[in-house]
Amino acid sequence: MSTPGAYFRLVRIGWVLAREGVFSAIPSEHLPPSARLAQKLVSLLARRKARFEERSGRLARAVERLGPSYVKIGQFLATRPDVVGAEIAADLSLLQDRMETFPHHAAKAAIEDSLGRSVEALFVEFSEPLAAASIAQVHHAIVMRDGRRERVAVKVIRPGVRQRFAADIEAMYLVSRMQERFLAYTRRLKPVEVTRTLEQTTKIEMDLRLEAAALSELAENTKEDSGFRVPRVDWERTGRDVVTMEWIDGIKMSDIAGLKAAGYDLDRLAETLIQSLLRHTLRDGFFHADMHQGNLFVDEAGHIVAVDMGIVGRLGKKERRFLAEILYGFITRDYQRVADVHFEAGYVPSHHDAASFAQAIRAIGEPIHGQPAETISMAKLLTLLFEVTELFDMQTRPELVMLQKTMVVVEGVARTLNPRFNMWRASEPVVGKWIRDNLGPKRVVSDLRDGLHAALRVAEAVPEIAARTERFSNDIMAMSEKGLRFDAATAEAIGKAEARHTRSGRVALWVIAAALVYIAWRLV
Repeated sequence: MSTPGAYFRLVRIGWVLAREGVFSAIPSEHLPPSARLAQKLVSLLARRKARFEERSGRLARAVERLGPSYVKIGQFLATRPDVVGAEIAADLSLLQDRMETFPHHAAKAAIEDSLGRSVEALFVEFSEPLAAASIAQVHHAIVMRDGRRERVAVKVIRPGVRQRFAADIEAMYLVSRMQERFLAYTRRLKPVEVTRTLEQTTKIEMDLRLEAAALSELAENTKEDSGFRVPRVDWERTGRDVVTMEWIDGIKMSDIAGLKAAGYDLDRLAETLIQSLLRHTLRDGFFHADMHQGNLFVDEAGHIVAVDMGIVGRLGKKERRFLAEILYGFITRDYQRVADVHFEAGYVPSHHDAASFAQAIRAIGEPIHGQPAETISMAKLLTLLFEVTELFDMQTRPELVMLQKTMVVVEGVARTLNPRFNMWRASEPVVGKWIRDNLGPKRVVSDLRDGLHAALRVAEAVPEIAARTERFSNDIMAMSEKGLRFDAATAEAIGKAEARHTRSGRVALWVIAAALVYIAWRLV
Protein backbone atom coordinates (compact mmCIF):
# COMPACT_ATOMS: atom_id res chain seq x y z
CA MET A 1 0.00 0.00 0.00
CA SER A 2 1.19 3.50 -0.82
CA THR A 3 1.34 6.04 2.00
CA PRO A 4 -0.27 9.50 1.82
CA GLY A 5 3.26 10.86 1.42
CA ALA A 6 3.64 8.98 -1.87
CA TYR A 7 0.50 10.62 -3.25
CA PHE A 8 1.74 14.01 -2.08
CA ARG A 9 5.05 13.49 -3.85
CA LEU A 10 3.20 12.37 -6.97
CA VAL A 11 1.21 15.61 -6.94
CA ARG A 12 4.44 17.58 -6.50
CA ILE A 13 6.01 15.77 -9.46
CA GLY A 14 2.97 16.63 -11.59
CA TRP A 15 3.07 20.27 -10.50
CA VAL A 16 6.77 20.69 -11.33
CA LEU A 17 6.37 18.96 -14.70
CA ALA A 18 3.41 21.19 -15.52
CA ARG A 19 5.23 24.38 -14.48
CA GLU A 20 8.23 23.47 -16.65
CA GLY A 21 5.98 22.80 -19.66
CA VAL A 22 6.76 19.09 -19.93
CA PHE A 23 3.14 17.99 -20.41
CA SER A 24 2.48 20.60 -23.08
CA ALA A 25 5.54 19.38 -25.02
CA ILE A 26 4.14 15.85 -25.37
CA PRO A 27 2.96 15.19 -28.98
CA SER A 28 -0.83 15.18 -28.93
CA GLU A 29 -1.71 13.53 -32.24
CA HIS A 30 -2.02 10.05 -30.72
CA LEU A 31 -3.80 11.12 -27.53
CA PRO A 32 -7.53 10.51 -27.05
CA PRO A 33 -9.75 13.64 -27.01
CA SER A 34 -10.07 13.69 -23.22
CA ALA A 35 -6.30 13.53 -22.81
CA ARG A 36 -5.80 16.33 -25.35
CA LEU A 37 -8.24 18.50 -23.41
CA ALA A 38 -6.42 17.75 -20.14
CA GLN A 39 -3.11 18.57 -21.82
CA LYS A 40 -4.41 21.98 -22.93
CA LEU A 41 -5.66 22.77 -19.43
CA VAL A 42 -2.41 21.69 -17.78
CA SER A 43 -0.36 23.68 -20.31
CA LEU A 44 -1.90 26.85 -18.85
CA LEU A 45 0.11 26.20 -15.67
CA ALA A 46 3.46 26.36 -17.50
CA ARG A 47 5.78 29.24 -16.80
CA ARG A 48 5.93 31.73 -19.66
CA LYS A 49 9.67 31.21 -20.11
CA ALA A 50 9.30 27.42 -20.16
CA ARG A 51 6.94 27.55 -23.15
CA PHE A 52 9.75 28.76 -25.41
CA GLU A 53 12.44 26.29 -24.33
CA GLU A 54 13.39 23.13 -26.20
CA ARG A 55 11.39 20.09 -25.11
CA SER A 56 14.47 18.25 -23.86
CA GLY A 57 15.47 21.33 -21.86
CA ARG A 58 12.10 21.40 -20.16
CA LEU A 59 12.31 17.79 -18.99
CA ALA A 60 15.89 18.09 -17.74
CA ARG A 61 15.09 21.32 -15.88
CA ALA A 62 12.01 19.77 -14.25
CA VAL A 63 13.93 16.72 -13.05
CA GLU A 64 16.72 18.88 -11.66
CA ARG A 65 14.16 21.00 -9.81
CA LEU A 66 12.74 17.89 -8.17
CA GLY A 67 16.08 17.20 -6.49
CA PRO A 68 19.01 14.76 -6.32
CA SER A 69 16.92 11.60 -5.99
CA TYR A 70 14.99 12.39 -9.15
CA VAL A 71 18.18 13.19 -11.05
CA LYS A 72 19.41 9.72 -10.16
CA ILE A 73 16.03 8.23 -11.18
CA GLY A 74 16.20 10.18 -14.45
CA GLN A 75 19.70 8.94 -15.17
CA PHE A 76 18.58 5.37 -14.59
CA LEU A 77 15.55 5.75 -16.87
CA ALA A 78 17.84 7.20 -19.53
CA THR A 79 19.37 3.71 -19.70
CA ARG A 80 15.92 2.16 -20.28
CA PRO A 81 14.58 3.43 -23.63
CA ASP A 82 12.52 0.25 -23.76
CA VAL A 83 10.50 1.58 -20.81
CA VAL A 84 10.27 5.35 -21.35
CA GLY A 85 10.76 5.49 -25.12
CA ALA A 86 13.78 6.54 -27.17
CA GLU A 87 12.94 10.27 -27.21
CA ILE A 88 12.43 10.61 -23.45
CA ALA A 89 15.54 8.50 -22.81
CA ALA A 90 17.54 10.84 -25.06
CA ASP A 91 16.14 13.85 -23.17
CA LEU A 92 17.00 12.34 -19.80
CA SER A 93 20.52 11.55 -20.99
CA LEU A 94 21.08 15.34 -21.11
CA LEU A 95 20.70 15.57 -17.34
CA GLN A 96 23.73 17.19 -15.78
CA ASP A 97 24.56 15.36 -12.57
CA ARG A 98 26.00 18.53 -11.04
CA MET A 99 24.49 19.56 -7.75
CA GLU A 100 25.25 22.09 -5.07
CA THR A 101 28.08 20.93 -2.84
CA PHE A 102 27.33 20.21 0.81
CA PRO A 103 29.39 21.72 3.66
CA HIS A 104 32.97 20.69 4.29
CA HIS A 105 32.22 19.84 7.93
CA ALA A 106 29.40 17.48 6.87
CA ALA A 107 31.80 15.61 4.58
CA LYS A 108 34.35 15.28 7.40
CA ALA A 109 31.64 14.00 9.75
CA ALA A 110 30.53 11.38 7.20
CA ILE A 111 34.13 10.18 6.76
CA GLU A 112 34.76 9.94 10.51
CA ASP A 113 31.47 8.13 11.16
CA SER A 114 32.21 5.66 8.36
CA LEU A 115 35.89 4.96 9.10
CA GLY A 116 36.01 5.56 12.86
CA ARG A 117 39.08 7.82 12.61
CA SER A 118 39.53 11.55 12.37
CA VAL A 119 40.10 13.17 8.99
CA GLU A 120 43.39 14.58 10.32
CA ALA A 121 44.61 11.06 11.12
CA LEU A 122 43.60 9.78 7.68
CA PHE A 123 44.77 12.62 5.43
CA VAL A 124 47.65 15.08 5.49
CA GLU A 125 45.47 17.52 3.55
CA PHE A 126 41.74 17.46 2.79
CA SER A 127 40.39 20.08 0.38
CA GLU A 128 37.06 21.82 -0.01
CA PRO A 129 34.66 19.95 -2.36
CA LEU A 130 35.61 20.08 -6.04
CA ALA A 131 32.30 18.87 -7.50
CA ALA A 132 29.06 17.33 -6.30
CA ALA A 133 26.59 14.95 -7.91
CA SER A 134 23.23 13.55 -6.86
CA ILE A 135 24.67 10.92 -4.53
CA ALA A 136 28.15 12.08 -3.52
CA GLN A 137 30.78 14.77 -3.88
CA VAL A 138 34.54 14.61 -4.51
CA HIS A 139 37.44 16.13 -2.57
CA HIS A 140 41.14 16.26 -3.30
CA ALA A 141 43.38 14.99 -0.50
CA ILE A 142 46.98 14.06 0.32
CA VAL A 143 48.03 10.88 2.12
CA MET A 144 51.44 9.69 3.28
CA ARG A 145 52.47 6.35 1.81
CA ASP A 146 55.94 4.86 2.36
CA GLY A 147 57.21 8.27 3.39
CA ARG A 148 55.89 9.96 0.23
CA ARG A 149 53.02 12.38 -0.30
CA GLU A 150 50.40 10.87 -2.61
CA ARG A 151 47.41 12.62 -4.16
CA VAL A 152 44.05 10.87 -3.85
CA ALA A 153 40.41 11.53 -4.72
CA VAL A 154 37.93 11.14 -1.89
CA LYS A 155 34.28 10.53 -2.74
CA VAL A 156 31.86 11.17 0.15
CA ILE A 157 28.16 10.27 0.28
CA ARG A 158 25.66 13.13 0.41
CA PRO A 159 24.11 13.42 3.92
CA GLY A 160 20.50 12.23 4.10
CA VAL A 161 20.43 10.99 0.49
CA ARG A 162 19.38 7.47 1.49
CA GLN A 163 16.37 8.72 3.44
CA ARG A 164 15.29 11.06 0.64
CA PHE A 165 15.65 8.35 -1.98
CA ALA A 166 13.63 5.87 0.14
CA ALA A 167 10.79 8.39 0.28
CA ASP A 168 10.98 9.31 -3.42
CA ILE A 169 11.13 5.72 -4.66
CA GLU A 170 7.76 5.11 -3.01
CA ALA A 171 6.23 7.59 -5.46
CA MET A 172 7.93 5.71 -8.30
CA TYR A 173 6.34 2.46 -7.12
CA LEU A 174 2.96 4.20 -7.09
CA VAL A 175 3.43 5.38 -10.68
CA SER A 176 4.60 1.96 -11.90
CA ARG A 177 1.67 0.16 -10.22
CA MET A 178 -0.78 2.60 -11.81
CA GLN A 179 0.95 2.07 -15.15
CA GLU A 180 0.55 -1.71 -14.93
CA ARG A 181 -3.07 -1.38 -13.85
CA PHE A 182 -4.34 1.18 -16.36
CA LEU A 183 -1.96 0.77 -19.34
CA ALA A 184 -2.18 -2.92 -20.15
CA TYR A 185 0.16 -2.68 -23.16
CA THR A 186 3.02 -1.62 -20.85
CA ARG A 187 2.85 -4.72 -18.66
CA ARG A 188 5.29 -6.44 -21.01
CA LEU A 189 7.86 -3.88 -19.88
CA LYS A 190 7.37 -4.84 -16.20
CA PRO A 191 7.38 -1.29 -14.78
CA VAL A 192 7.17 -2.46 -11.16
CA GLU A 193 10.14 -4.76 -11.72
CA VAL A 194 12.01 -1.89 -13.38
CA THR A 195 11.35 0.26 -10.30
CA ARG A 196 12.57 -2.56 -8.08
CA THR A 197 15.75 -2.76 -10.18
CA LEU A 198 16.19 1.00 -9.84
CA GLU A 199 15.81 0.72 -6.07
CA GLN A 200 18.33 -2.10 -5.83
CA THR A 201 20.95 -0.55 -8.13
CA THR A 202 20.72 2.81 -6.37
CA LYS A 203 21.06 1.20 -2.94
CA ILE A 204 24.20 -0.50 -4.23
CA GLU A 205 25.47 2.79 -5.64
CA MET A 206 24.93 4.44 -2.25
CA ASP A 207 27.28 1.93 -0.58
CA LEU A 208 30.66 3.19 -1.72
CA ARG A 209 32.36 -0.03 -0.62
CA LEU A 210 30.59 -1.73 -3.52
CA GLU A 211 31.83 0.87 -5.99
CA ALA A 212 35.33 0.23 -4.66
CA ALA A 213 34.79 -3.50 -5.14
CA ALA A 214 33.67 -2.89 -8.74
CA LEU A 215 36.81 -0.86 -9.42
CA SER A 216 38.91 -3.64 -7.91
CA GLU A 217 37.18 -6.34 -9.97
CA LEU A 218 37.55 -4.44 -13.24
CA ALA A 219 41.20 -3.71 -12.41
CA GLU A 220 41.81 -7.43 -11.88
CA ASN A 221 40.04 -8.32 -15.13
CA THR A 222 42.03 -5.80 -17.17
CA LYS A 223 45.49 -6.08 -15.59
CA GLU A 224 46.87 -7.72 -18.76
CA ASP A 225 45.02 -5.41 -21.17
CA SER A 226 46.82 -2.57 -22.86
CA GLY A 227 45.49 0.96 -23.12
CA PHE A 228 42.76 0.77 -20.45
CA ARG A 229 42.74 0.89 -16.66
CA VAL A 230 40.81 2.13 -13.62
CA PRO A 231 42.03 4.00 -10.52
CA ARG A 232 43.59 2.05 -7.65
CA VAL A 233 41.46 1.85 -4.51
CA ASP A 234 42.80 2.84 -1.10
CA TRP A 235 40.95 0.27 1.01
CA GLU A 236 42.31 1.65 4.30
CA ARG A 237 40.36 4.87 3.70
CA THR A 238 37.22 3.30 2.19
CA GLY A 239 33.93 2.55 3.94
CA ARG A 240 30.19 2.62 3.35
CA ASP A 241 30.06 6.43 3.06
CA VAL A 242 33.50 7.15 1.60
CA VAL A 243 35.78 5.72 -1.10
CA THR A 244 39.37 6.88 -1.58
CA MET A 245 41.17 6.17 -4.82
CA GLU A 246 44.13 7.20 -6.93
CA TRP A 247 44.00 10.79 -8.19
CA ILE A 248 43.92 10.81 -12.00
CA ASP A 249 45.97 13.48 -13.71
CA GLY A 250 44.74 13.33 -17.26
CA ILE A 251 42.77 14.95 -20.05
CA LYS A 252 39.03 14.33 -20.23
CA MET A 253 37.95 12.59 -23.42
CA SER A 254 35.47 15.40 -23.96
CA ASP A 255 38.43 17.78 -24.46
CA ILE A 256 39.18 16.93 -28.11
CA ALA A 257 41.36 20.00 -28.59
CA GLY A 258 43.38 19.12 -25.49
CA LEU A 259 43.89 15.53 -26.67
CA LYS A 260 45.06 16.74 -30.07
CA ALA A 261 47.40 19.31 -28.52
CA ALA A 262 48.92 16.60 -26.31
CA GLY A 263 49.66 14.53 -29.42
CA TYR A 264 47.39 11.56 -28.74
CA ASP A 265 46.26 9.35 -31.63
CA LEU A 266 42.47 9.87 -31.58
CA ASP A 267 41.80 6.92 -33.90
CA ARG A 268 43.75 4.65 -31.61
CA LEU A 269 41.91 5.95 -28.55
CA ALA A 270 38.53 5.31 -30.22
CA GLU A 271 39.61 1.77 -31.17
CA THR A 272 40.88 1.04 -27.65
CA LEU A 273 37.65 2.32 -26.11
CA ILE A 274 35.37 0.13 -28.24
CA GLN A 275 37.55 -2.95 -27.94
CA SER A 276 37.78 -2.51 -24.17
CA LEU A 277 34.00 -2.39 -23.74
CA LEU A 278 33.50 -5.48 -25.94
CA ARG A 279 36.30 -7.33 -24.15
CA HIS A 280 34.83 -6.57 -20.75
CA THR A 281 31.37 -7.60 -21.95
CA LEU A 282 32.15 -10.80 -23.86
CA ARG A 283 35.23 -12.06 -22.03
CA ASP A 284 34.44 -11.02 -18.46
CA GLY A 285 30.67 -10.51 -18.44
CA PHE A 286 31.25 -7.37 -16.33
CA PHE A 287 31.35 -3.84 -17.72
CA HIS A 288 31.34 -0.18 -16.70
CA ALA A 289 27.80 0.94 -17.57
CA ASP A 290 28.33 4.70 -17.30
CA MET A 291 31.22 5.35 -19.72
CA HIS A 292 30.32 8.85 -20.84
CA GLN A 293 32.98 11.44 -21.68
CA GLY A 294 32.94 12.95 -18.19
CA ASN A 295 33.99 9.60 -16.69
CA LEU A 296 36.83 8.93 -19.15
CA PHE A 297 40.35 10.38 -18.98
CA VAL A 298 43.57 9.83 -20.90
CA ASP A 299 46.61 9.71 -18.62
CA GLU A 300 50.21 10.65 -19.41
CA ALA A 301 50.96 7.13 -20.66
CA GLY A 302 48.11 7.32 -23.16
CA HIS A 303 45.89 4.88 -21.23
CA ILE A 304 42.14 5.42 -21.06
CA VAL A 305 41.18 5.64 -17.38
CA ALA A 306 37.52 5.07 -16.46
CA VAL A 307 36.25 6.50 -13.16
CA ASP A 308 32.93 6.55 -11.25
CA MET A 309 31.79 2.92 -11.32
CA GLY A 310 28.56 3.41 -9.44
CA ILE A 311 26.68 1.76 -12.33
CA VAL A 312 27.93 -1.56 -13.67
CA GLY A 313 26.43 -4.29 -15.84
CA ARG A 314 26.78 -8.05 -15.83
CA LEU A 315 26.05 -10.65 -18.50
CA GLY A 316 25.92 -14.38 -17.88
CA LYS A 317 27.34 -16.91 -20.31
CA LYS A 318 23.94 -17.35 -21.93
CA GLU A 319 23.55 -13.62 -22.57
CA ARG A 320 27.10 -13.31 -23.89
CA ARG A 321 26.54 -16.12 -26.37
CA PHE A 322 23.25 -14.54 -27.39
CA LEU A 323 24.95 -11.20 -28.03
CA ALA A 324 27.87 -12.70 -29.96
CA GLU A 325 25.65 -14.92 -32.09
CA ILE A 326 23.29 -12.15 -33.15
CA LEU A 327 26.26 -9.89 -34.04
CA TYR A 328 27.82 -12.75 -35.99
CA GLY A 329 24.49 -13.51 -37.67
CA PHE A 330 24.13 -9.92 -38.86
CA ILE A 331 27.72 -9.86 -40.12
CA THR A 332 27.20 -13.09 -42.14
CA ARG A 333 23.59 -12.17 -43.09
CA ASP A 334 22.34 -15.41 -41.50
CA TYR A 335 19.03 -13.95 -40.32
CA GLN A 336 17.46 -17.34 -39.65
CA ARG A 337 20.27 -18.05 -37.19
CA VAL A 338 19.64 -14.72 -35.45
CA ALA A 339 15.96 -15.65 -35.15
CA ASP A 340 16.75 -19.16 -33.91
CA VAL A 341 19.05 -17.76 -31.21
CA HIS A 342 16.17 -15.67 -29.84
CA PHE A 343 13.93 -18.73 -29.65
CA GLU A 344 16.64 -21.00 -28.21
CA ALA A 345 17.33 -18.48 -25.47
CA GLY A 346 13.62 -18.35 -24.65
CA TYR A 347 13.49 -14.58 -25.22
CA VAL A 348 10.71 -14.82 -27.83
CA PRO A 349 7.65 -16.95 -26.91
CA SER A 350 7.55 -20.25 -28.78
CA HIS A 351 4.05 -19.66 -30.19
CA HIS A 352 5.50 -17.13 -32.65
CA ASP A 353 6.72 -18.25 -36.06
CA ALA A 354 10.53 -18.32 -36.36
CA ALA A 355 10.40 -17.70 -40.12
CA SER A 356 8.31 -14.56 -39.64
CA PHE A 357 10.72 -13.37 -36.98
CA ALA A 358 13.66 -14.01 -39.33
CA GLN A 359 11.86 -11.89 -41.94
CA ALA A 360 11.64 -9.02 -39.44
CA ILE A 361 15.36 -9.44 -38.64
CA ARG A 362 16.15 -9.27 -42.36
CA ALA A 363 14.37 -5.92 -42.53
CA ILE A 364 16.97 -4.61 -40.07
CA GLY A 365 20.04 -6.30 -41.54
CA GLU A 366 19.69 -5.73 -45.26
CA PRO A 367 19.67 -1.89 -45.17
CA ILE A 368 22.80 -2.01 -43.01
CA HIS A 369 24.71 -4.07 -45.56
CA GLY A 370 24.09 -1.40 -48.15
CA GLN A 371 25.90 1.28 -46.13
CA PRO A 372 29.61 2.13 -45.81
CA ALA A 373 31.11 0.33 -42.81
CA GLU A 374 32.03 3.56 -41.04
CA THR A 375 28.39 4.67 -40.95
CA ILE A 376 27.02 1.45 -39.45
CA SER A 377 26.23 1.78 -35.75
CA MET A 378 26.34 -1.39 -33.67
CA ALA A 379 24.33 0.36 -30.97
CA LYS A 380 21.70 1.45 -33.52
CA LEU A 381 21.49 -2.12 -34.77
CA LEU A 382 20.74 -3.38 -31.27
CA THR A 383 18.20 -0.57 -30.79
CA LEU A 384 16.35 -1.58 -33.96
CA LEU A 385 16.53 -5.22 -32.90
CA PHE A 386 14.85 -4.49 -29.56
CA GLU A 387 12.16 -2.46 -31.34
CA VAL A 388 11.37 -5.39 -33.65
CA THR A 389 11.31 -7.90 -30.80
CA GLU A 390 8.55 -5.84 -29.18
CA LEU A 391 6.27 -6.97 -32.04
CA PHE A 392 6.97 -10.56 -31.04
CA ASP A 393 6.34 -10.16 -27.28
CA MET A 394 10.00 -10.44 -26.29
CA GLN A 395 10.24 -9.90 -22.55
CA THR A 396 12.41 -7.02 -21.39
CA ARG A 397 16.01 -8.06 -20.67
CA PRO A 398 17.37 -5.28 -18.41
CA GLU A 399 20.98 -6.42 -18.69
CA LEU A 400 20.88 -6.35 -22.51
CA VAL A 401 19.14 -2.96 -22.55
CA MET A 402 21.80 -1.57 -20.21
CA LEU A 403 24.51 -2.88 -22.53
CA GLN A 404 22.76 -1.38 -25.56
CA LYS A 405 22.57 2.00 -23.83
CA THR A 406 26.25 1.77 -22.84
CA MET A 407 27.14 0.97 -26.45
CA VAL A 408 25.22 4.04 -27.63
CA VAL A 409 27.22 6.24 -25.25
CA VAL A 410 30.62 4.66 -25.97
CA GLU A 411 29.99 4.68 -29.71
CA GLY A 412 29.13 8.37 -29.43
CA VAL A 413 32.43 9.05 -27.65
CA ALA A 414 34.34 7.11 -30.34
CA ARG A 415 32.63 9.01 -33.14
CA THR A 416 33.44 12.28 -31.37
CA LEU A 417 37.11 11.29 -31.57
CA ASN A 418 36.75 10.23 -35.21
CA PRO A 419 33.44 10.89 -37.06
CA ARG A 420 34.31 8.25 -39.69
CA PHE A 421 35.35 5.61 -37.18
CA ASN A 422 34.76 2.05 -38.48
CA MET A 423 33.06 0.25 -35.60
CA TRP A 424 33.03 -3.16 -37.25
CA ARG A 425 36.71 -3.19 -38.19
CA ALA A 426 37.67 -2.15 -34.64
CA SER A 427 35.34 -4.75 -33.09
CA GLU A 428 36.35 -7.71 -35.23
CA PRO A 429 39.51 -8.74 -33.30
CA VAL A 430 37.56 -8.99 -30.02
CA VAL A 431 34.25 -10.36 -31.33
CA GLY A 432 35.99 -12.73 -33.76
CA LYS A 433 38.26 -14.16 -31.09
CA TRP A 434 35.38 -14.67 -28.69
CA ILE A 435 33.30 -16.41 -31.36
CA ARG A 436 36.20 -18.71 -32.28
CA ASP A 437 36.81 -19.57 -28.63
CA ASN A 438 33.20 -19.94 -27.52
CA LEU A 439 31.06 -20.82 -30.55
CA GLY A 440 33.36 -23.38 -32.14
CA PRO A 441 34.93 -26.65 -30.94
CA LYS A 442 36.16 -24.97 -27.77
CA ARG A 443 32.52 -24.33 -26.83
CA VAL A 444 31.84 -28.08 -26.73
CA VAL A 445 34.80 -28.61 -24.39
CA SER A 446 33.68 -25.68 -22.22
CA ASP A 447 30.10 -26.99 -22.06
CA LEU A 448 31.31 -30.47 -21.15
CA ARG A 449 33.51 -29.03 -18.40
CA ASP A 450 30.62 -26.95 -17.02
CA GLY A 451 28.32 -29.97 -17.20
CA LEU A 452 30.84 -32.10 -15.33
CA HIS A 453 31.15 -29.47 -12.60
CA ALA A 454 27.36 -29.32 -12.29
CA ALA A 455 27.14 -33.12 -12.11
CA LEU A 456 29.78 -33.20 -9.37
CA ARG A 457 27.86 -30.60 -7.35
CA VAL A 458 24.69 -32.67 -7.69
CA ALA A 459 26.57 -35.82 -6.65
CA GLU A 460 27.92 -34.05 -3.57
CA ALA A 461 24.38 -32.99 -2.64
CA VAL A 462 22.82 -36.46 -3.14
CA PRO A 463 23.19 -37.56 0.54
CA GLU A 464 21.52 -34.36 1.78
CA ILE A 465 18.77 -34.66 -0.86
CA ALA A 466 18.15 -38.27 0.18
CA ALA A 467 18.03 -37.32 3.86
CA ARG A 468 15.55 -34.52 3.22
CA THR A 469 13.41 -36.81 1.05
CA GLU A 470 13.36 -39.41 3.82
CA ARG A 471 12.38 -36.82 6.45
CA PHE A 472 9.64 -35.49 4.20
CA SER A 473 8.32 -39.00 3.58
CA ASN A 474 8.30 -39.72 7.32
CA ASP A 475 6.45 -36.46 8.01
CA ILE A 476 3.82 -37.32 5.40
CA MET A 477 3.35 -40.78 6.94
CA ALA A 478 3.06 -39.31 10.43
CA MET A 479 0.51 -36.78 9.22
CA SER A 480 -1.58 -39.46 7.54
CA GLU A 481 -1.56 -41.61 10.70
CA LYS A 482 -1.85 -38.99 13.48
CA GLY A 483 -3.09 -35.87 11.73
CA LEU A 484 -1.59 -32.39 12.09
CA ARG A 485 0.26 -31.68 15.35
CA PHE A 486 1.68 -28.39 16.59
CA ASP A 487 4.19 -27.66 19.34
CA ALA A 488 2.87 -26.12 22.59
CA ALA A 489 3.76 -22.53 21.72
CA THR A 490 2.03 -22.71 18.33
CA ALA A 491 -1.07 -24.32 19.80
CA GLU A 492 -1.27 -21.67 22.54
CA ALA A 493 -0.87 -18.81 20.06
CA ILE A 494 -3.60 -20.20 17.82
CA GLY A 495 -5.87 -20.69 20.83
CA LYS A 496 -5.48 -17.07 21.96
CA ALA A 497 -6.11 -15.79 18.46
CA GLU A 498 -9.16 -18.01 18.13
CA ALA A 499 -10.65 -16.57 21.29
CA ARG A 500 -10.43 -13.05 19.88
CA HIS A 501 -12.17 -13.69 16.58
CA THR A 502 -15.54 -14.73 15.25
CA ARG A 503 -16.27 -18.17 13.86
CA SER A 504 -15.24 -17.10 10.35
CA GLY A 505 -12.05 -15.65 11.78
CA ARG A 506 -11.25 -18.93 13.55
CA VAL A 507 -11.70 -20.89 10.34
CA ALA A 508 -9.39 -18.49 8.51
CA LEU A 509 -6.71 -18.82 11.18
CA TRP A 510 -6.76 -22.60 10.97
CA VAL A 511 -6.50 -22.51 7.20
CA ILE A 512 -3.52 -20.17 7.43
CA ALA A 513 -1.87 -22.31 10.10
CA ALA A 514 -2.34 -25.46 8.02
CA ALA A 515 -0.88 -23.72 4.98
CA LEU A 516 2.16 -22.61 6.97
CA VAL A 517 2.77 -26.12 8.25
CA TYR A 518 2.46 -27.50 4.73
CA ILE A 519 4.93 -24.93 3.41
CA ALA A 520 7.33 -25.69 6.25
CA TRP A 521 7.20 -29.40 5.41
CA ARG A 522 7.85 -28.62 1.74
CA LEU A 523 10.95 -26.62 2.72
CA VAL A 524 12.39 -29.32 4.96
